[in-house]
Amino acid sequence: MTEPTPPQEEAKPKHTNRLAKEASPYLHQHQHNPVDWYPWGEEAFKKARDEQKPILLSIGYSTCHWCHVMERESFEDEATAAVMNEHFINIKLDREERPDVDKIYMTFVQATTGSGGWPLNVWLTPDLKPFFGGTYFPPEAKFGKPSFTDVLNQIADAWKTQRTEILNSANDISQRIGESIAKKAKADIQLDPAWLDKAVSQFKTQYDPRFGGFGDAPKFPRPSLPLMLL
Repeated sequence: MTEPTPPQEEAKPKHTNRLAKEASPYLHQHQHNPVDWYPWGEEAFKKARDEQKPILLSIGYSTCHWCHVMERESFEDEATAAVMNEHFINIKLDREERPDVDKIYMTFVQATTGSGGWPLNVWLTPDLKPFFGGTYFPPEAKFGKPSFTDVLNQIADAWKTQRTEILNSANDISQRIGESIAKKAKADIQLDPAWLDKAVSQFKTQYDPRFGGFGDAPKFPRPSLPLMLL
């Protein structure tokens, strides 16, 4: 009589990072990435200050389609992770846990690129001031976007050769964004009809009549646009 085959043990993950200790389902999804992820907190901030490395802050949420795509294409890739781990302090953030942090850096990306979405990838100085950012970056250049690895290497090189300029720019941008947020919070905004006409004209040039939405792929929901047009 043939003895039953004993159940085989599941293979242990090759990598387990600090996100394994976090409560967020989104962060848990990244706990076995080869990327040396840190959660948002003082441990990561101190390491960035001590090593004088820029921070790569990647923000998303558990049901975000393009977040999963970028994880599969880049954050699970050993070669990409090696570049990230060598040159940056990498932080993963769940926007549903920290909407306040997400709002700050989304404001920066929208102000500097004209659009926003998730995953939100922002590079910061060790004192948390943003100097470059974007949303989804493909593993190879497409959609009019550079490859993620090219972006990583270019930023790493700029940090070595143009650090003073980066720090000055980050200080200036942070001050301007702070002033803008403060003004919006206090201002009693009077809408000029000419602004509305200009905005409608701009939206017309961005509208995609074939696939819908505004701009090129990848697209993200921007409910404020149709609400304003209504």
